[in-house]
Amino acid sequence: MIRTIAATFTLVMTAVVAAAETSVQSCNRTVTFDAPPERAISNDVNLTEMMLVLGLADRMVGYTGISGWKTLNEEMREGVEELPELSAKYPSKEVLVGADADFFFAGWNYGMKVGGAVTPETLEPFGVKVYELTESCTHIMDKDKASIEDMYADLINLGRIFDVEDQANTLVDSYRADLAAFADTLETSEPPRVFVYDSGEDTPFTAGRYAMPTALIEAAGGVNIMDDFDKSWATVTWEEVVERNPQVVMIVNYGEVTAEQKRDFLMSNPAFANIDAVKNDRFVTLEYVEATPGPRNIQAIKTLAEAFWSQ
Repeated sequence: MIRTIAATFTLVMTAVVAAAETSVQSCNRTVTFDAPPERAISNDVNLTEMMLVLGLADRMVGYTGISGWKTLNEEMREGVEELPELSAKYPSKEVLVGADADFFFAGWNYGMKVGGAVTPETLEPFGVKVYELTESCTHIMDKDKASIEDMYADLINLGRIFDVEDQANTLVDSYRADLAAFADTLETSEPPRVFVYDSGEDTPFTAGRYAMPTALIEAAGGVNIMDDFDKSWATVTWEEVVERNPQVVMIVNYGEVTAEQKRDFLMSNPAFANIDAVKNDRFVTLEYVEATPGPRNIQAIKTLAEAFWSQ
């Protein structure tokens, strides 16, 4: 009888432990959590904002990868005012381990490099679990072109990881409803050809089919002229841009070179004089945090749609 009770107790306790575990898909890995992380670190401004919008600041010990390239607006500064920036650019393994982190929210080229010193594999021995930004998975596996669903998946997975799944689902449902209502009011015709100008004068750094701007442009009724470019964020040639003749240029604003300076470069260079967007002075600016996966993608779509269809 005592053995039976002990066996039953063991089975019950095993079931409780199993029920407490949460598994999510992170790129080509399944990551299992025995309990919600308590000492999380996020990299980059857009990933940090995903954490903040789910109310997870109190589960974080810091963030990385912002001040070295980008700036925080007032809303985000308030959200992270109690948290230290542990590294201005990509963090080292020593920084993450030294902060006694138990979770790192990053992505490939968003805090981690393929073959670099900071990867899920190099952090695992130190008890740091990694969840990878879905958009960035294209750097290590085959995936479909970028979609707003990538951002939704990240919010829902973060909700599961931190045991705020109801909040995450409610938030994603509100984003879906907002975009659906907006789409119903959008009057479109032939999709405008759009070029994403991130940076670079000798050669332009732009968004291919696997980068979030492609999804944002399509949701706003346009088409990325580099939609067939089998990359995420990468460099092309100005000859390709001129040949594809964009009707609108979407400028990504961040860093030392301002959006206005990028526009002036295109407007003043004779090589671009016959591009429709230049001839008609059709430019639209998105902040980096709007153009990369995160909560501000919803407003970004509306901003693009206004630029595409208000003329």
